[in-house]
Amino acid sequence: MFDSKALIRSLPEEPGVYRMLDADGRVLYVGKAKVLKRRVASYFQKTSLSPRIRLMVGQVASVEVTATRSEAEALILENNLIKSLAPKFNILFRDDKSYPYIELSADACPRIAFHRGPFDKGGRYFGPFPNAQAVRESIHLLQRIFLLRTCENAVYQNRSRPCLLHQIHRCSAPCVGMVSETAYAADVRLAELFLKGRHGEVVDRLTEAMQAAADLLHFEKAAALRDQIRSLQNVLHRQYAESAKDADVDIIAAVAERGMLVINHAMVRGGRHLGDKAHFPLHAQECPAEDGLLAFLEQHYADHPAPPRILVNLQPPSDREALLVDRQGHPVSVLQPRNEMERAWLAIAERNALLAIESQALQRSNAENRLERLRAALGLNEALNRIECFDISHTLGEATVASCVVCLDGALRKGEYRRYNIAGITPGDDYAAMRQALNRRYEKVAAGEGKRPDLILIDGGKGQVRTAREVLAELGLADLPAVGVTKGEDRKPGLDTLLLPGADSPLALSSNDPALHLVQQIRDEAHRFAIAGHRARRAKARNHSRLEDIPGVGPAKRKRLLAQFGGLQGVRAATIEDLCRIDGISRKLAEAIYNRLH
Repeated sequence: MFDSKALIRSLPEEPGVYRMLDADGRVLYVGKAKVLKRRVASYFQKTSLSPRIRLMVGQVASVEVTATRSEAEALILENNLIKSLAPKFNILFRDDKSYPYIELSADACPRIAFHRGPFDKGGRYFGPFPNAQAVRESIHLLQRIFLLRTCENAVYQNRSRPCLLHQIHRCSAPCVGMVSETAYAADVRLAELFLKGRHGEVVDRLTEAMQAAADLLHFEKAAALRDQIRSLQNVLHRQYAESAKDADVDIIAAVAERGMLVINHAMVRGGRHLGDKAHFPLHAQECPAEDGLLAFLEQHYADHPAPPRILVNLQPPSDREALLVDRQGHPVSVLQPRNEMERAWLAIAERNALLAIESQALQRSNAENRLERLRAALGLNEALNRIECFDISHTLGEATVASCVVCLDGALRKGEYRRYNIAGITPGDDYAAMRQALNRRYEKVAAGEGKRPDLILIDGGKGQVRTAREVLAELGLADLPAVGVTKGEDRKPGLDTLLLPGADSPLALSSNDPALHLVQQIRDEAHRFAIAGHRARRAKARNHSRLEDIPGVGPAKRKRLLAQFGGLQGVRAATIEDLCRIDGISRKLAEAIYNRLH
């Protein structure tokens, strides 16, 4: 029995992180504390724990603690442990570091572009944006107003005349010198100010330039600047009709409904509402919205920059601002709305959170309906929680690849997909390829490891299905249902049939049957995944030089050989004496090359 009193006596009165473990050593929960002794003791001394936390405490067999120098350090360590261990009683947000940004490249005439992933050295990045649509709209806006280039450097450096974007007034064509580098740099600077939210300064600078051009009697240039100012003002008037302030704000609405928790995260940058994104955390069933909000603040802003103000729909804990300041390095206020505009922003976020829950609930209902219809159509007794589907792809036997995709509770789970590179079979033998893929997938299941599916779908006819059933019988898994999915007449969608175990004829479902739609969706995904793997393997094989397989022939020697003899065919036609004349090729190596190629 777990002795909580002895544990509490041993804990320090310092900040730190605690990990609660079950009898098997699995981490149940990770938490942080300003005072470890007081925080951990509260789990075993309080009687007003929520049902979820009470269930967790009942499974605790031991507690491990790590003391830190400050609560801010404890917050960082807690966040890292939650993401690496994924304890089942912690609310866990996906580690989404792929938020899109706008990039201004480090070139002499910078390119404006959509960017995801790690930052390149020298580039300037603006964001993050909540979704790709917001980035593309912003880039389109900057193109119209500041005429910045969007082409890749390979295209930019090889232009001999302006492209279509210049003709439709979306680019000033620095590629062919239609604008000087100095003038282009000024446009880039204005775009940068605009992206930073300093819209008033942009308008003022353009107005000064227009007046200066008019004073010098450069009326065409002044007219172009006037049109640019009007275009910018029209955009600002349309987008900020309700807000005259160039504010940077995050709006976070936490809502718990229908047993689901959603965090809707909206972004306002420079007064522009860029859109929002709904987050459904893991391990959050029946969690109060306050816990979800707190978990989002701690986890999201560990990886992403925080604006000066964060609006929330629930009263935030008083210590969160100090922790965010320590982590972000600048003042951050976490507060509830104070004026009509902020209340409107938050109302939109809450409404979108409720809509996301309704959409998620509808999707779950549809998924459950499709799974139940499929179970009934196949005459199975067990619920279809996990479905796996296999397909084979090759080109005349070359680079054969098998795919296995997974549908869990009616939703495709890409993180569990697997590909199998097939080798050691007669090229083009689909039955042998299917046998090898199924053996490799279900050997572990037969040994008591891995996850056992409730249904196996085979993209193929009677031969593939018969092979699948033979493999499963050999592995002692004959009870697993394996169903074939065959293309209909003329391979038309909606005419697919199912080959059931022991059935004399295939099962043809109605073209509008939800069960058939689910099977088609899973089968098509397996087909797509197999083709993608096959094409990648085939391309790699075709780009592979036989010289790479010869010991002692490195990149430099390969380059010299191919340059001297004009390609691999020339190397094959060369004699040993010819090969010896190449710098760095000894007679022994020349003989090895000659023997390998003949």
